[in-house]
Amino acid sequence: MSGRVVHFEIPFDDEGRANAFYQEAFGWGLHEVPGYTLAATGPTSDLVPAEPGFINGGLLARDPAATASPVIVIDVPDIEAALTKIEDLGGKTVAGKRAVGTFGFAAYFNDTEGNLMGLWEAA
Repeated sequence: MSGRVVHFEIPFDDEGRANAFYQEAFGWGLHEVPGYTLAATGPTSDLVPAEPGFINGGLLARDPAATASPVIVIDVPDIEAALTKIEDLGGKTVAGKRAVGTFGFAAYFNDTEGNLMGLWEAA
């Protein structure tokens, strides 16, 4: 089903410090991949939540243009169609569709209030 919040992203200035903080403060399981840290906030199977009621996320280097603050990521069936609708409603594309390994595709947009949000399209 689309429209669900499926992921979050938390920007960092110091990767080691941020990873240590979230791991120690909340017990998150962290898995570092080049340029990104996957954050498991509960039990997972193949990096996917293994039970209902929570979402996983990631930590990434802060980019003032795209990730100055935490980002909520919303699942959509078609990123291009979603970005068109978002722009028709007064939002703005910040970063268009890009592949995320073999998992799927991501994009970023500003809503009508200027909040940065993410989109996810599964492969």
